[in-house]
Amino acid sequence: MTVEEKAAQLVGYWAVSARPGEEVAPLPDDFGEPPPLDDVIKAGLGQLTRVFGTAPIPPAEGASRLRELQARVAAGNRFGIPAIAHEECLTGFMTHTATVFPCPLAWGATFDPELVEEMAGAIADSMRQVGVHQGLAPVLDVTRDPRWGRTEETIGEDPYLVGRIGTAYVRGLEGRGVVATLKHFAAYASSRAGRNMASAGLGPREYADIVLEPFFLALREGGARSVMAAYVDVDGVPATADERLMTRLLRDELGFTGVVVADYFGISFLESMHGVAGSPGESAALALRAGVDVELPTIRCYGAPLVEMVRRGAVPEEDLDRSVARVLALKCDLGLLDEASDGAKDADGSEDGAADAAGAAEVGGAVEVDGVRPGGSVDGVRPGDPIDLDPPAHRRLARRVAEQSVVLLANDGVLPLRADRVAVTGPLAAEPRAMLGCYAFPNHMTARFPDLPFGVDIPSLADALRAALPDAEVEVAAGRDVRVTDDADIAAAVAAARRAEVCVLTLGDRSDLFGRGTSGEGCDAESLALPGRQAELADAVLATGTPTVIVLLAGRPYALGGLVDRAAAIVQAFFPGEEGGPAVAGVLSGRVEPSGRLPVSVPRGPGGQPATYLHSRTGGPSRWSSIDPTPLFPFGHGLTWTRFAYDALEVDPSAATDGTVRVTATVRNTGDRPGTEVVQLYLGDPVASVVRPVRWLAGWARVRLEPGAAARVEFTVHADRTSFTDLDLRRVVEPGRVDVAVGGSSADLPLRGSFTLTGPERVLGPDRVLTVPVEVTPC
Repeated sequence: MTVEEKAAQLVGYWAVSARPGEEVAPLPDDFGEPPPLDDVIKAGLGQLTRVFGTAPIPPAEGASRLRELQARVAAGNRFGIPAIAHEECLTGFMTHTATVFPCPLAWGATFDPELVEEMAGAIADSMRQVGVHQGLAPVLDVTRDPRWGRTEETIGEDPYLVGRIGTAYVRGLEGRGVVATLKHFAAYASSRAGRNMASAGLGPREYADIVLEPFFLALREGGARSVMAAYVDVDGVPATADERLMTRLLRDELGFTGVVVADYFGISFLESMHGVAGSPGESAALALRAGVDVELPTIRCYGAPLVEMVRRGAVPEEDLDRSVARVLALKCDLGLLDEASDGAKDADGSEDGAADAAGAAEVGGAVEVDGVRPGGSVDGVRPGDPIDLDPPAHRRLARRVAEQSVVLLANDGVLPLRADRVAVTGPLAAEPRAMLGCYAFPNHMTARFPDLPFGVDIPSLADALRAALPDAEVEVAAGRDVRVTDDADIAAAVAAARRAEVCVLTLGDRSDLFGRGTSGEGCDAESLALPGRQAELADAVLATGTPTVIVLLAGRPYALGGLVDRAAAIVQAFFPGEEGGPAVAGVLSGRVEPSGRLPVSVPRGPGGQPATYLHSRTGGPSRWSSIDPTPLFPFGHGLTWTRFAYDALEVDPSAATDGTVRVTATVRNTGDRPGTEVVQLYLGDPVASVVRPVRWLAGWARVRLEPGAAARVEFTVHADRTSFTDLDLRRVVEPGRVDVAVGGSSADLPLRGSFTLTGPERVLGPDRVLTVPVEVTPC
């Protein structure tokens, strides 16, 4: 391959980009227009960007468009190599008319990796059906400051929860033949003050023990074949230019052999935002040397500027070859090279290359995945077949995920609802978009297509509650603005509450992009106070004296101090997707048993930091500070319709620093209704060579019990799960006492014990034990 042909394999192309003046995302300074596609593909093409996810396009038309583009790409280069087609898939395949699943915070709230894996498999099936090869998900950023607008895209504030749930999502995608892309590597969610793309302020131990842990799990146990570089810089080094991170750690230590892609415009940002490069060519040189293989979303730095740098010796051609080999290996893995070599016979026996392009086009470029040959079909779908991206099975699955993600924070007995007259008020009462995050197609495209129909049925909470309470009189007094700028909205809500026996007050977020919403990418918050005048609205409704259920439909936790003592109940749902309305209404009506648990702590006050439960002793309340950061509702908290009791804790007294310890406990349903408890195991290190968190999540089990029934839960804890980064930045297991706590949340831990690790300190490698197996046995 020529230098131009090699470089062409390292670029994406946004073939259906926004029209002038209609940004999908803010562009770098002086980005300019990419070259015409026909000029680009003469040398080949690495990736096609968001053919489905940039503008509304019917599925069959999109599949046809992708086949046509792939035919042009394959026919346009002398090797007949198609492109990898990638799409966003954070809350489902992000295209018009595809199922919108709950957002990642909701995945975390389920504490159910198997369910999340099933959901990811369904998403992959939709993508495969139309010829998409790669999904830009999951997000493995650990929540550090929930003011960050992209908190809704995170799974939670605990790295083990994020790692287990994120790995399950990876398995779901990869198990169906779609490449999962881990993002954002690394520390994107650790930006200062929760500001998008701000520098990340954290030390090497926090970076290693918190930020990197989910990536280790998803790479080693999920088998992800792609990683996306983060936008941020850590200690002055942008991730996109960090050779230590992208090569020495990711590849040399962790053994990753897949493809690293840049976040959109991330290579250009080395010049325009970070100021570590003075030109597109210099940006390309830095990123390529660091180990970033592919420029997304479209060609700029890795095009002519990179070719020029190689030609004049400023970039070693070996660096170029290294990345090209990785890209071609992934294309080979996807089957894209099976009939695409120069002079190879086509599927029909000819040698002119025409059938190569046609075969690649036939399945959107996926020449062979799981045995599908050129000219065949993907998952039984052939060109011209009807394509349903929101089939009933996917809607049912979206409902299950949504139902398991709803968290009952507080309840004085008003739930399940038994009232004859119910008022549904607040800015989100009749707003279907309240169910969706910013990477759901309807919200992602609002600015460009404000009148676009959703493409899928998304019941509002008011509509869903009417259906769930057919015998009740349901009055809806919906506000018009999530920031509640109109006094009339407050007055209408108060009047409706006074006429009702029970009021359901909806509060929370409207997710969008780059300042257009209260949550979402580029929609960061100054504090964790409810947006706009929502607290004032809540005060006015609660002052009526009508029992009020507060329902939060949000992308981050908000401060609820001052409301919880006056509300009859509080229900938290993190953007629960297209079936979120029926799911929340199901909990309110009692049809659904609440089983979600908080993946992030809910603060008492808007400025109580640190927000995460993973803090040291000095990070909690103390007489040395006038600020008490104790959360109102802790990580792992969630109520059900019943009660649970714990007893009979047994802990092996000791183990070697390379051994295992069994921790067992009994949980019993002491109420009169069935229920699901999430039994949580926490560990603590009372004396260590560096400052450690007070406790950290080591394992959990979802246990469903009938009234009076009990189960024995056994955790097998390897000593590696006590490891941390020491003074010399080595991962070590130290001998000594380890505290054990078991219960229903990070703050509700009735069973306490300890064990002792004996023997020498151990230094661990990348093969260390990452998970804690758990077994549940009925008593």
